[in-house]
Amino acid sequence: MMADREKDLEAAIDAVRAASSICRAVQQRLVTADTLEKKDKSPVTVADFASQAVVCEVLQTRFPEDPVVGEEGSADLQGDSVAALRGSIVEAVADELGYEPEEHEVLAWIDRGDAKADTARYWTIDPIDGTKGFLRGEQYAVALGLIENGEVVLGVLGCPNLPGPSGMGVLFSGVLGAAAQVHEIDGEGMAGTPIAVAAPASLAEARFCESVESGHSDQGASAKIAAELGIATEPFRIDSQCKYAAVARGDASIYLRLPTRADYEEKIWDHAAGMAVVEAAGGRVSDITGQPLDFRQGCTLKANKGIIATSGGIHDPVVTAVQKVLGAG
Repeated sequence: MMADREKDLEAAIDAVRAASSICRAVQQRLVTADTLEKKDKSPVTVADFASQAVVCEVLQTRFPEDPVVGEEGSADLQGDSVAALRGSIVEAVADELGYEPEEHEVLAWIDRGDAKADTARYWTIDPIDGTKGFLRGEQYAVALGLIENGEVVLGVLGCPNLPGPSGMGVLFSGVLGAAAQVHEIDGEGMAGTPIAVAAPASLAEARFCESVESGHSDQGASAKIAAELGIATEPFRIDSQCKYAAVARGDASIYLRLPTRADYEEKIWDHAAGMAVVEAAGGRVSDITGQPLDFRQGCTLKANKGIIATSGGIHDPVVTAVQKVLGAG
């Protein structure tokens, strides 16, 4: 299976590396005490669009027929009022590519990420997952997944602020039928080191991983679920799909994303890459009822409610506890 995915994985790693490099440079250059005080979101906007542009440029070069599904398009970048913003995006892309593309080229790359999730094969991207973490100088991720016939077959996560084996910043990959790996975020090629989930000795010794932002998950219910499972350890709270990476490499063994409202539908780009990494590392991902995530429903997981990711062996008891607390069972 790995040999069959070599070109796909190589392209995904190259794309996410380039996007992570852009995000890190923009964060270091543009996120200041002044922008934070003014709640200025322009730095994350620059990084978001520039990240998507460079990912789509790589994929367009390697796989020109492949659609890319994300939430960004260039419509908000049109007009004289945002000329400076467009210029900053082009500059960020140029710094990474080593040459200055035309503005219309960058906008066209961004718009490649505005496809529909209605083909047999497509990529799905979240160019910056965890925008508040990005602005705080904390955790965020560049997430890229490949979906074929409704199945996530590959995922790559770039986590520029997550500590790795050789310092700050690390990249994770997961391929269906192969081991998950951790890679140097500033490296070259596909060389990596296999990683695996860490099974707790007992449920009571498991550690939760939750969002920093309480609006992303029902943290009150999570606390009740932890009590139901006999878990007393404080949750490991980080932003973005870095939570999937934390489960995949054993920093935590349970990640819950519990619904905060009945009508909310999870977006495919928020979970495809992370799920691929966790499952390749030996873990398991489902919705809160234990059903597999259904990526055949378009841009959202409308057939599912919430997310449970675990180290695998404890998954069923966690689902049972979630159902009991939420009254779903």
